[in-house]
Parts: sequence; C-alpha cells; structure tokens
Amino acid sequence: MTAEKDQVRIFDTTLRDGEQSPGASMTLEEKLQIAEILDDMGVDIIEAGFPIASNGDFEAVSEIAKRSRNSVIAGLARAIHADIDRCGDAVKHAEKGRIHTFVSTSPIHLQFQMNKTEDEVLDIITDTVTRSRNLIDDVEWSAMDATRTPIDYLCRCVEAAIKCGATTINLPDTVGYATPDEYKQMFVDIRNRVPDADKAIFSVHCHDDLGLAVANSLAGVAGGARQIECTINGLGERAGNAALEEVVMAIRTRGDVLPYTCGVDPQYLTRASKLVSGASGFAVQYNKAIVGKNAFAHESGIHQDGMLKNAETYEIMRPEDVGVKATSLVMGKHSGRHAFKDKLRELGYELGDNALQDAFRRFKDLADRKKHVYDEDIEALVEDEISIASENTRVIALTVIAGTGGPQKAILTMDVNGHHETRECTGDGPVDATFNAIKAIIPHDATLQLYQVHAVTEGTDAQAEVSVRLESGGRIATGKGADTDTLVASARAYVSALNKLALRQQGSNPGALKAS
Repeated sequence: MTAEKDQVRIFDTTLRDGEQSPGASMTLEEKLQIAEILDDMGVDIIEAGFPIASNGDFEAVSEIAKRSRNSVIAGLARAIHADIDRCGDAVKHAEKGRIHTFVSTSPIHLQFQMNKTEDEVLDIITDTVTRSRNLIDDVEWSAMDATRTPIDYLCRCVEAAIKCGATTINLPDTVGYATPDEYKQMFVDIRNRVPDADKAIFSVHCHDDLGLAVANSLAGVAGGARQIECTINGLGERAGNAALEEVVMAIRTRGDVLPYTCGVDPQYLTRASKLVSGASGFAVQYNKAIVGKNAFAHESGIHQDGMLKNAETYEIMRPEDVGVKATSLVMGKHSGRHAFKDKLRELGYELGDNALQDAFRRFKDLADRKKHVYDEDIEALVEDEISIASENTRVIALTVIAGTGGPQKAILTMDVNGHHETRECTGDGPVDATFNAIKAIIPHDATLQLYQVHAVTEGTDAQAEVSVRLESGGRIATGKGADTDTLVASARAYVSALNKLALRQQGSNPGALKAS
C-alpha cells in the first residue's frame, strides 16, 4: 500500500509528543479543542495520546476518536501487550483508527535501556506488530533511535514489521542527531534493500536538538518517505519536534524543489498556533517562522519602502494565507462600541452583550493608559476577559506597596463564589506579597513552577501578559492574565491556574475553590 507519489501525509503529534514537554500538560477540554481544529484543517493523522499512560490519556484518545470526522486517530503503545490492548480499546471508536507501536533499535538503547539482544528485539517486533494487526488494520511501527541504528540491522527490523502487517514504517531521528543528507540516504537504502518495502508508507519523525528537524523531515521525504510527523509550534520534548506550520508552508511555497502536496489548509495555522500556545503555556517566540508575531512585520525603512512598492520584495508568503491579517487597524480611546465590536468580529470573536460590555470597558481603560492599542492588545484583553468570565473565583481589587524602605505589602480583594474576601499580606517583593494574599484567601498546597512575563506590544505602556504554572499532587495547570499593571496580570494568572487545578483535582466547577 502506497500513497500517491506526490501526496505527503501530515501526522500531528502535538497531543502526544508535544504534551510530553515538561509543564505542557493539557486538560481534556483543551485536547478536544486542539483535536477539533486539527481535524478541521485537514491533518491526515492525529496522534491523540498515550492511552496506557493514565486514565486521563485513555479518556482523551477515546473521546477524540469518537468525535473525529476526517482524520485517522492514532494512539501510541510501547512494545508491550498491555499497551497495545489498551491502545486498541481507545481508538476502536474512531471511524479510522491506528495503533502506533515502537521499540528501540540502536545499540546504545538495546544495551543500556532495554538490556536486549538484536534477535530478542526482532522477536518483540514480530510479536507486537502481529498483535496490533490482529486488533486493527492500520498499524504503524517505529524504530526508536533509527538514525543511530546500523543499516543492516535496521533493514531486518523493517522487514520483520512489514511482514507482520505494519502499514506505516516510521524511522525517527529520536535524538535530533542526523543531518539532511544522512537522513535522506537512510530512507533510500531501506526502501531499496527491504523486500516488500512498497507495501508500507514510510514516515519521518525528527527532533530539533541541532535545529535540523524541518530540514531533516523534508530530506526524508526526498528519500521516499510520504508521511511527516510534526507538532504545532514545534512543541515537544527537549528542543521540540519539526513544526507543522513550517513543513506545510515549505511544501506550499517551494513547490519548484519540493514537488509534493499535503491536505492541510494553511489558513488555520495561526489560529492553531495560538490555541496550542494558550493550552500548553508555551509562548511562541516573536521571530518564529510562519506564526511568530514578527513573521510578517517590517520595521526597517528599506523594507517598508519595498513593501509599499511590491509586497513580494520582502514577503515570500501572503500573511492571509496562514490566517494573519495583512494590516492592523489601530484602535484608540475615541473608538466607539460599534467599531470595537467590528474589530472583535474581524479578529474572530463573538461576545454576548454582557461580555462585550465588560470587554469594551476594559478596552476604554486600556486606551486611556496606552498611546496605541494594537490588535494583539485587544486579543490579549478579550482572551483574559473570556477566561475571567468562566471562573467563579476572580480578582476584584489589588493595591501593592513596594519600594526599598520596607517589606512589600499587597492588599487584595477577591470574589470567591459570589462573596468578597480581602486580605493584607507582606512578601519578598510585590509579586510574592500578591501571591501570599491569594493563598491567604484560598489556602492551597500548589507550588509555583513557572512565572513568566512578556509584553504584548512594544513601549513602556504595553500590556503585560503573565503565565503562571502551578503543580499540586502531580497535576499541572497553567493560567494567563493580561493588564497594563504587571501585578494585576500576575494575580489574574495565578487565580486562573488555581481554578484549573480545582477542575482537574475535583472534577467540578472552579467554584469548588473555597475561601479561608
């Protein structure tokens, strides 16, 4: 079974490999939202999780399998019977399901991680691929650390997997070690030497430890692979994976040297990037290719002059092709409610009357404090407002006294399930004092894993967008808050994370948080 000669399948593993990034754990609802946009945008295969890892992962894979309309839904399984059976149960509800099983093949993995001989691993491949194929027709087999595996032995492993019914063969650069020429040649050699290689689709899965993940992925396709495994924003363990948006736009933009097609609609890319960034708490760097804030921004006078004469002088892609507006309407304090509502619609937001009123009030307050209000300011404001609207516990007022003369003090008022609670606390700095005040109102044992601040736009009057990551009982939650006052944004982000932890720990409404 082979794909069309020029068709490259996109296999997204944001919900599995991406979520394995330390601190990137997502809720079921967040996973469902991401899976929905991946399905809508035309991703061929969605690896929805690792079903044996936890009941939560099993539930996520099962629910995504039930809801998927277009994509193949895959689950990951180690070369263990229990993993494979659990994976089969999770994907059985999908219209198109897949079991993706893997085993290490490199000498260093066999010696130090598995303590197995080459022949023992070949027996494992035969046993587990056969078991997987008995459960489902679509089976993918991966040789973990393929790029550091001797080619002769790798050929034997691939041959065994195909003979037992694997329909996709994935040869990953697990540690990001390969160079493009090496990776391409590996696929050429395997496909030339392995009997019945034409009965399977070959796949690439590249990590970015040397910054070569996308280049290696495209090189593997040049060597005969017809599936690319990747993630939104390049999310993943260590330095991450090949970025889906970069792979898709490279194929789309450079068809002269990359004569392939893929079914992903690129107009979803920016929206998907923002959704994954918000769910994972991993901010997208400004100069990130395709989806970074500055990807289609021009400040240099020479560049601006060229852009005014012909956009192709400095842009090789149209921003609207990836879901970015070509221009930004500057909003200010003189803008009316109608203009604000139109701007929200342009940015993709539809708010109810009450939410619109609250967002407009905050916009007016922001416009009084900022010289320029950009699209990014409005997006941050509305996202923060939407988050606040869904929480029964929220920040009402905050006063902070700081300076070199004495201990910093925070006076905080919060609404907890409709009741206002006020506490005054000191701390080692204004942020610490603020977080101490929150803990005084809502006692908890969560520990702070990440506190991150970045400016939404340029200038000293820029809104601060704060990310807070909390951990409690092995569960991790990330909250965000935005305001021109960094301390207010910090308090909102911390409370948002607490609300999410309450959801995960108690399976109830955020209102389960109780004041002291």
